Amino acid sequence: MEIISENRCFGGTQGVYSHKSEVTGCTMTFGLFLPEEAQDGPVPVLWYLSGLTCTHENAMVKAGAQSWAAEQGIALVFPDTSPRGEGVANDDAYDLGQGAGFYVDATQSPWAPHFNMWSYVADELPRLITANFPIDEDRQSITGHSMGGHGALTLAMNLPGRFKSVSAFAPICNPTAGDWGRKQLQAYLGDAPETWAKHDATLMMREKGLDIPLLIDTGSSDQFIDLLMPEALAEAVTAARVPAQLRLQKGYDHSYFFVSTFMEDHIAFHAEALYS
Repeated sequence: MEIISENRCFGGTQGVYSHKSEVTGCTMTFGLFLPEEAQDGPVPVLWYLSGLTCTHENAMVKAGAQSWAAEQGIALVFPDTSPRGEGVANDDAYDLGQGAGFYVDATQSPWAPHFNMWSYVADELPRLITANFPIDEDRQSITGHSMGGHGALTLAMNLPGRFKSVSAFAPICNPTAGDWGRKQLQAYLGDAPETWAKHDATLMMREKGLDIPLLIDTGSSDQFIDLLMPEALAEAVTAARVPAQLRLQKGYDHSYFFVSTFMEDHIAFHAEALYS
């Protein structure tokens, strides 16, 4: 693992690191904020999964999360959104290829050799971080924005017992039924819709439900709300009778101005679960 940068931040350290990934077959970069409490021993961690076109850097710089995480004594992990580099498949469209990994393990050519973001976020990166930093592997929560919200929800529902809580900012809620999902799932996973279901939060909610605290914020003026389909997930949550906070925030759009506005709420929500 290589240290790219480490900066003092709200009493703790904001670091950026790179490493050779076995599951993606390329060099991956991630951000990690450690609060001051990490000097005395392992701290709980909140995973933040970013959206389309983003890298590890977008939320790390724009979300304003470190101040609230420092207040709660929580570490933050900012993974990248896809494999990158020479020899990694890409596409001219912004919503497929590099920057658009959709947190799945691809099975189709030309994506399969590198696009294994599910295994990277669910297994390889957690092992790397807990082995090298003072992170409490038993106290983890997860959140994300847009495509990253999709990833956070599906990881939480497919890995019972891993996370203490899950939240999302404007998540893609029903990708098997919309233009932000069908195209990518077909490209990465093939033509059989049954292989897509575990990557659809609405379908997973109908099938399995959820037994950890859930918070979702979406802006009422989100320019992509028809692609996000929050109403589909709300119906599934209601049908499954899962306790949840599903909030439609008046006048907010899809930007990091929206994310940063409600970041304090989300970190406090996770802190309650992580420290309970």
